Amino acid sequence: MGIKTWALKKSPWVFHLNTGSCNNCDIEILDALTPRFDLERFGILLVGSPRHADALLVTGPVTMQAAPRLRHVYEQAAKPCLVIAVGSCACSCGIFDGSYHIVGPVDKIIPVNIYIPGCPPKPEAIISGVMKALNSL
Repeated sequence: MGIKTWALKKSPWVFHLNTGSCNNCDIEILDALTPRFDLERFGILLVGSPRHADALLVTGPVTMQAAPRLRHVYEQAAKPCLVIAVGSCACSCGIFDGSYHIVGPVDKIIPVNIYIPGCPPKPEAIISGVMKALNSL
């Protein structure tokens, strides 16, 4: 295991990106960061720039407007970068499947490492998914 992989497992910084969701998944991600669930006990911090991020938390189906932005953010992120699709819409478009402005789920645009299904997924599921992704490194 290289030094970068070891550091990623010990203190991952995440960047949250909404690609067209209804905001329920976003609220659950923020709930996971509150003291009640305390993601920071695992060293996980929310950062404001993809250039500082070790992982991308992507919510929502990818809209036509968000697709080039998602690709651009992924290219900016430091490698290796985990991509975590949070919610049914990010995993399979959910209720938005077949809409005129939806390009598809996240994995049609960028490679996804782990999927966290649910509408919306509970904070416990988000924490479990992020920890499983880190343990898979």
